[in-house]
This record gives sequence, C-alpha cells and structure tokens, in this order.
Amino acid sequence: MKSNHRDKGQAAVEFAIALPLVVVLLLGIIQVVLVAGDQIALELAARDGARAASVAADPASAARRGAMAATTLRALDVATSTNGAHVTVTVGYTNPTNVPLIGAVIGDVDLSASVTLAREPP
Repeated sequence: MKSNHRDKGQAAVEFAIALPLVVVLLLGIIQVVLVAGDQIALELAARDGARAASVAADPASAARRGAMAATTLRALDVATSTNGAHVTVTVGYTNPTNVPLIGAVIGDVDLSASVTLAREPP
C-alpha cells in the first residue's frame, strides 16, 4: 500500500506524544519500588528491635540498637512501649521521594512499622 503525502511523519508525531507519558509512568513505577523496598527494610528493623527489646533489661535502648543495626536506613524514629508481658516497637522513617518529576509531585512519604513480642523473663 502506498503512503499518502499527508501521512509522512505521523509515526514521529505519535511517538513524540506518547514518549513523555511512558517516561512518567516508568518513573512512577521506580518510585513505588523504592518506597516498597524501604517499607520492607523498616519492617525488618522493627522486628529486630522488638526481638532485642524483648530480652533486654532496658527495652528502649536495646530496641534502638537492634533497629539501627538491622537496616541501612538512617534517621529512624524508634518508639518502645511495654505493658508487662509484651513489648511493642514502632519504627518510623520519612522516605525522600527523589525520583525526578515524581518526587516533586508526591512529596516525601512517611513510613512506619510496628511489632509486638512477648517479654522474656530476665
């Protein structure tokens, strides 16, 4: 089939229209993957902090040390509460959304994870 003179360049125009949408979609997917990875790391930190706090005489400092040792994330907020037989460790982190375009649109994401374990007898 012969192309008409008016059809020349149509594919280039369609590509120029679709490319920015595809790029923004890919950047959004990358940002979601980065946030999900930090959430998983935060859950690991909370679990390790709770494990350390459940066997320690000073649960708050043990939870902080355990949580910080479990992950490469820094600036963690570690809160510990005990109610006799159980200890709860909550770890918070503000994820900087630094993927171009997407980070400016959605801003930083606050993440948190909480784990409750039974206290071990001293």
